[in-house]
Amino acid sequence: MNDLSTLSVQFLKGVGPKKAGILARYGICSIEDLLYFFPRRYEDRTHITPVSEIREGQVVLLKVKILALKARRTFSARRMSILELLTGDETGAVVCVWFNQGYLKEYFKPGREMFLYGKVERYGGRLQMSAPDFEFLEDEQGDAEELKNNSDEFLSAGRIVPVYSLPEGFSQRSFRKLIRRALDEHLSKIIDCLPYLIRDKHNLLNLAKSLREIHFPENADLQAQAYTRLAFEEFFLFQLPIVLRKMRKKEEPGIAHVMEGEFLTGFISSLPFRLTAAQEKVFEEIKSDMRKPSAMHRLLQGDVGSGKTVIATLASIAVVQGGCQSAFVVPTEILAKQHYEKITAQISGFEGQNKKINVALLTGGTNSKSKIKIMNDIRDGKIDMVIGTHTLFTENVRFSKLGFVVIDEQHKFGVGQRALLPQKGLNPDILIMTATPIPRTLAITIYGDLDLSILNELPPGRGTITTCTFSENQSTKAYTIVKNQLNSGNQAYIVYPVIEESFASDIAGAHDMFERLKTGIFKDVSIGLIHGRMKAKEQSETMAKFRNKEISILVATTILEVGIDVPSATCMVIHNAERFGLSQLHQLRGRVGRGGNDSFCLLISNQQTEDAQRRIEAMVKYSDGFHIAEEDLKIRGPGEFFGARQHGLSDLKIGNPLRQLHLLKLAREDATLLLKNDPMCRERTNILVKQKLLQRFPEYEKFVAVG
Repeated sequence: MNDLSTLSVQFLKGVGPKKAGILARYGICSIEDLLYFFPRRYEDRTHITPVSEIREGQVVLLKVKILALKARRTFSARRMSILELLTGDETGAVVCVWFNQGYLKEYFKPGREMFLYGKVERYGGRLQMSAPDFEFLEDEQGDAEELKNNSDEFLSAGRIVPVYSLPEGFSQRSFRKLIRRALDEHLSKIIDCLPYLIRDKHNLLNLAKSLREIHFPENADLQAQAYTRLAFEEFFLFQLPIVLRKMRKKEEPGIAHVMEGEFLTGFISSLPFRLTAAQEKVFEEIKSDMRKPSAMHRLLQGDVGSGKTVIATLASIAVVQGGCQSAFVVPTEILAKQHYEKITAQISGFEGQNKKINVALLTGGTNSKSKIKIMNDIRDGKIDMVIGTHTLFTENVRFSKLGFVVIDEQHKFGVGQRALLPQKGLNPDILIMTATPIPRTLAITIYGDLDLSILNELPPGRGTITTCTFSENQSTKAYTIVKNQLNSGNQAYIVYPVIEESFASDIAGAHDMFERLKTGIFKDVSIGLIHGRMKAKEQSETMAKFRNKEISILVATTILEVGIDVPSATCMVIHNAERFGLSQLHQLRGRVGRGGNDSFCLLISNQQTEDAQRRIEAMVKYSDGFHIAEEDLKIRGPGEFFGARQHGLSDLKIGNPLRQLHLLKLAREDATLLLKNDPMCRERTNILVKQKLLQRFPEYEKFVAVG
């Protein structure tokens, strides 16, 4: 199979340079790419319907003879060509119509027998089929190579037929022919990477049989077996580097931190609130890890507002207590400053064991003079805890003794970025946090190299959040709710979408909305504007005014999505809600309801797609982040949900972790067993596994020994 991964599809008969270029745009560069370009669905074309039994609206397979042919042009301005074919069997006749495909008349000769597959429609009082899929029964005048495979099998009729997401310029019939030619010419060269013992253990088909049956199944049972085999292979290869990373992390020496002491206990006692039972449980899990001489790698999942930051702060203080430094990295400057202000306020004036914690804020917006001093102090060990953005990843930031790294909202950073900060210390403990929770069993498998903690309890005293939907023409009703909240002394957010593809126009739209609101319905209210194109100083000043209630309404873009905490903000209006992802909507909603008052999330949307409708309905139905995450997974699929650039899930061409969780767990168990017995993949039966892994996922090369 290695050769097929480098053998260009251009050299397959009937492709050539032009078609090869088209295929490449769809990720089909090699013969292997073509064989792994799987059907998106199948049509059962095994039952032939007599013409006399067809009915309007049916999708049918007919076996007919061409009776007559008529080609004509319309007299309208568009001047379309129309090809009408009268076909029939011994029970009756039906007309088929093709538009602007005049070349087909060279093939449609009276007397020829053919299969037709398509939908029956009524037009002008007669039943007809528009542009049905077709395949001839016999070889005539040398054109069987063009319309029928050179074997005796039909590819488009009389069988379970594959349907593909077609590259430009291909018909289903021509693409099936291309796939079949690749199988006929190259299937014998395929080498199966899955060890025989694993295939035998799970009764899996071999690779060659699986590829043939996934494209042209003999029956539904064999298609299902092929699907299982190919999905298992993907899961198995996907799990190998995850399992290997976890095994190697456990072997690497770390820092055994002292997690008890008067200082930490006193700090907890000084907090103006009590930890929830869930927070106490999670902190015990973290302390247990951090006491060990091997490095902690833990994922902390918790819904919006569940108190993840407090847990990270406590762990940071414990690390500082033992003489090490901690680093807290977050995705935005606004959030970094908010964390800095909250954490410094919590430790301000608290003293235990005569120890003072020095906390610093380091972001891209920090001025040059301050930045140099802070970096020098970090290097010299004068800073105990640094809170910052991606600036902390840069080469110039060096630590004296980095013992603990917190990465907040990990999905905002790529794998490469997340790996940079821990390299600045001697294998520090790592806590990765996310407010986008996923089902535990799936998290264990996807984040298999991380131990998992879950915060599933919100602090007491929070108000409820009511989520409502409005159409654009009902926006006045939403703004009436906003006015009522303002009259009660509360504050509100009005959010406008900004996406990368239309960044400039979206920012302009947010500005336009700000001006319209300021001079219109809220002309008597103080309104502020904040977005990602503003300078950090302007953002900070605007947020400070909002926190101090100098601003009643904050018009904002998705810069508010993560971590903003203003307890008096009880109302959020989200315009064009259909343009946001479900988890993004939930994150935004989490910016209200942070105090004791009941709050509102008002979604203004003109729902244009089925997915958008499902997202809006889920937001109204669910308030729990775990339910939201499950719905998001169902709507988007795992590749988009987890982020292709972070997890390689976009490489799962056929496996679906949601529908095949049991299979995914089996693959993980086998990957673990293989690496436990042969971590270097040196045994003869495992060499092909290693080669396939590095070929399919080259970014994992550093995790797999090549020797």
